[in-house]
Amino acid sequence: MNQLDQLKRHTMVVADTGDFQAMDAYKPQDATTNPSLILGAVQKDAYRPMLTRVVSEHRSESTGEIIDRLLIAFGRAILDIVPGRVSTEVDARLSFDTAGTVARARKLIAMYEAQGIERDRVLIKIASTWEGIRAAEILERDKIRCNMTLLFSLVQAAACAEAGARLISPFVGRIYDWYKKSAGANWVEADNAGANDPGVRSVAAIYRYYKHFGYDTEVMGASFRSTGQILALAGCDLLTISPALLEQLRTTEGDVPRQLDAKDARDAKIDRVRTDEPSFRFALNDDAMATEKLAEGIRAFAADAVKLEGLIEAAR
Repeated sequence: MNQLDQLKRHTMVVADTGDFQAMDAYKPQDATTNPSLILGAVQKDAYRPMLTRVVSEHRSESTGEIIDRLLIAFGRAILDIVPGRVSTEVDARLSFDTAGTVARARKLIAMYEAQGIERDRVLIKIASTWEGIRAAEILERDKIRCNMTLLFSLVQAAACAEAGARLISPFVGRIYDWYKKSAGANWVEADNAGANDPGVRSVAAIYRYYKHFGYDTEVMGASFRSTGQILALAGCDLLTISPALLEQLRTTEGDVPRQLDAKDARDAKIDRVRTDEPSFRFALNDDAMATEKLAEGIRAFAADAVKLEGLIEAAR
């Protein structure tokens, strides 16, 4: 049996792509996208007609409105393929605007529902800032399920769980990148592989924390650089994986043992993390990696949103 099929025995596999035509081969349960993935998709020949059609049908509307309609068009196409949920991201430029995030999320859900898509098939992706977490707390009370992204630390994860977020997406590969760059010439790859990978360690610690304290929030490892990182997290609730790495798993034979187990976490000695606003802000600020990668991620997603606006303006 190939590694992908074995992984599915322990973990729900999610496709991390805007390329819904590539999903059929891997049979994921869910799919997750972000502005960078959508931007990349609409520049391909296969998806340019979708961009052209959406712009043509809504030419009189604002650029922001057309972007929302494009996101819904991609989401609908993805939901025709996957049996579960699709994640649709709120504009990263709202990452520090609770009210703005709530309004945009409600609008996206209303647009999905107008297309006949029930809200339980959609996860709204929100950056795991203090303001984003507060927005998720409000939205979850309205049964709008949230996927908390750009998450790099235990305090972010703890705050998301306390807010009742449906799912979090801790970024394995970006954590790995930061520590490797920080170490420079002192980095030894063999010493930082598998369970010792700093990104893997972070997600494993979050998983154990959630299972120990009985949170319902799902943990979905994201942003992988290698299949080794993926296999080291077998047993995590969900893993969102790019098509290139899904293909590597599908074409590789070998055993995939479970690495994370909720039963082991329940008996562990784990201290509860304080998640009031002063404690959250200090802990996040005290973590150079999490602070830098959160800011970097917001800037990158915001920049791609601007590029997507440019493509839409050019297509008018």
